[in-house]
Amino acid sequence: MNVSRKVSLAAGALTALWVAGFVFAAKPTAQEQPRMRESIVGKKAGVYFKNVSTSTLKELSVDDFIGAMGVMTDALGLDCADCHPNAGSDQVDWVFDTARKKTARRMVEMVANLNKEFFGGAQRVTCWTCHHGRVTPATSIQLTRLYEAPNDEVDDFVARDPDQPAATDILDKVAAAVGGAKWAGIRNYVASGSSIGFGGFGGDGQFEIFANAPNQRTVRIQFPQHPDRGISTWVYNGTQGWINTPRALLENYPLIGGELDGARLEALIAFPANIKGALTNWRTGFRRVIGDSEYLTVQGNGPRQSYGTFYIDPKTYLVKRLVRYAPSPAGNVLVEIDYDDWRDVNGVKLPFEYNFYWLDGRYTAKIKDYKFNTTMEPGIFGKPKDQ
Repeated sequence: MNVSRKVSLAAGALTALWVAGFVFAAKPTAQEQPRMRESIVGKKAGVYFKNVSTSTLKELSVDDFIGAMGVMTDALGLDCADCHPNAGSDQVDWVFDTARKKTARRMVEMVANLNKEFFGGAQRVTCWTCHHGRVTPATSIQLTRLYEAPNDEVDDFVARDPDQPAATDILDKVAAAVGGAKWAGIRNYVASGSSIGFGGFGGDGQFEIFANAPNQRTVRIQFPQHPDRGISTWVYNGTQGWINTPRALLENYPLIGGELDGARLEALIAFPANIKGALTNWRTGFRRVIGDSEYLTVQGNGPRQSYGTFYIDPKTYLVKRLVRYAPSPAGNVLVEIDYDDWRDVNGVKLPFEYNFYWLDGRYTAKIKDYKFNTTMEPGIFGKPKDQ
């Protein structure tokens, strides 16, 4: 996919997206799509939605189904409206079976059968395996590309590299680099700054992180100058999680599947000295390159086949990147967070710039201030209120 196509999709996604509800970066159209406010708790996708019939997709929780839709969309370089007529408007028809939806169902079943028959049920074939951002998979290589830069795609799973240090040793150095034992005196913190939409879409918002040791975290984005745009909130209270994003198809819903595991991981590493306890079965892989620099790669396992890969600067032992993965029948649901501009604050180190990437968008958060051991807003780690 060329760059202009990617920009076009980004613009379309910001105005039409319903997949995960991250619509804070764009103003709504005059006629908005209807919301589904019925509880998703205890309901599989095949029950909650009217025509999810694919054998693997219909068994997913509703939030995991939404993630799988994002995987399929990006693997083919499409957006919601390419399969669902008038997505993003009050004329949307989620139920109507377009030819493309019928084909997608067959392809999802094909992928499941290939993995079952040839790979013992392990997920070796996904939508991305063939499509790579195209509706019709390419069948021949472009010869000029044989002599250009090598393919820079990386495996999701990190194979152990025996020549690299033990993962636990690396993580101990990470903990020391961010302040080590000094974190024991920090009960909580509030980070405040601004969010900047990708490509300038939507303008800047007010960005806040509320973190309470050891594993509670809330992220909130709002636009005080445009209160009609509502407040986007992501919450993990130590056991439960919620997403509340105005004007999304699922506006305020609990996390049940893979995104709950991802929220747990992000809450734990909000106190970075505790990184070693965030996952299990740690392993060190081969070094990988970001930009012009090499980074150590350390990967661990989370609940329900989720896992996360940390890219760590071998000079400073500060985390550069986290990529977290949750399984879906269409391929892994990924979220990537880059941590930049690490600074010393009261004896510990924290990033002053976050870059968030997910399957249907990205944005940057720039932190202006951290406040430690402060009084938190009542209910900040509770279920968000409907808007």
